[in-house]
Amino acid sequence: DYKFDEDIMIKIIKNIRKYRLEKNLTQEELAFYTNLSNDFIRRIESEKGKRGVSLKTLYKISVVLETQINKFFE
Repeated sequence: DYKFDEDIMIKIIKNIRKYRLEKNLTQEELAFYTNLSNDFIRRIESEKGKRGVSLKTLYKISVVLETQINKFFE
């Protein structure tokens, strides 16, 4: 039985926020450039985001933030 590791998701959440802020983007701008909803980006960056994010979504975000996906896990 697989159990999702919430600590990994917390790292991803913090790093998405970190790289977004380094690019001086608002959550709304990140949502626009990734073609995701503002609410979805807010949920990703909140505790509610601990439920998980798809690899496809992480890829979209990484392209906009000009960072490699693996950086989200560090």
